[in-house]
Amino acid sequence: MIEVISADRCVGCNQCVSVCPTNVFDQSGGKVPVIARQSDCQTCFMCELYCPVDALYVAPDSEAATGITETEVAEQGLLGGYREKVGWGRGRTPVASHSYMVQLSQRAAF
Repeated sequence: MIEVISADRCVGCNQCVSVCPTNVFDQSGGKVPVIARQSDCQTCFMCELYCPVDALYVAPDSEAATGITETEVAEQGLLGGYREKVGWGRGRTPVASHSYMVQLSQRAAF
């Protein structure tokens, strides 16, 4: 479930608002969007994937909010963590290019 939008990192592009399939966010005129309907979040990670500055954290628990704070998320290096893991963003390796995926595809070949 969406937990944090970092006010320090957010550039107000509203990409998260645009890509959210369940309309969780409200725009706030070029400022940090507001998590307005957190319970509607389906934990699809689209907002985190499309955030160009890694200002979002979506917790993997889709049932309930964890209550994690922005400070905790920043200290644990979780902002944009999902986006980093799948290799979205400049300078990152796409997951399909990771050596373990190449090995897996070679083992699956008949």
